[in-house]
Amino acid sequence: MMKKKKQSKNYLDLIPRRAPELRWSSGEEGLVVLEVENTGFFNRIAQKLFKRPKYTKVHMEKYGSFLWPLIDGKRTVMELADLQEERFGDEVQPVYPRVVKYMQIMESYHFISLTER
Repeated sequence: MMKKKKQSKNYLDLIPRRAPELRWSSGEEGLVVLEVENTGFFNRIAQKLFKRPKYTKVHMEKYGSFLWPLIDGKRTVMELADLQEERFGDEVQPVYPRVVKYMQIMESYHFISLTER
């Protein structure tokens, strides 16, 4: 009896979409800064008792800062990787595994969602 292989999704074909509630800006030297709202019961307590900020700032490095504005809900991960390779060349090799890992990390923090066409 043959086992059916579970088909895994090809991340290069997925389309990333930025989380609509996430605020962001370009800081110095074009580096992107994400502003993540600290929500939930424990965050509200920490904000009141310990003067914790309502937003946490996430500073991205140059490669992530290049990709972030290009995430438009239309381009695939592969298209974004190709644009990054075009811009940075050998600096970003191996480009596909790097960009896939970046997208997986961004998705794990709910900064983006990845959908099929």
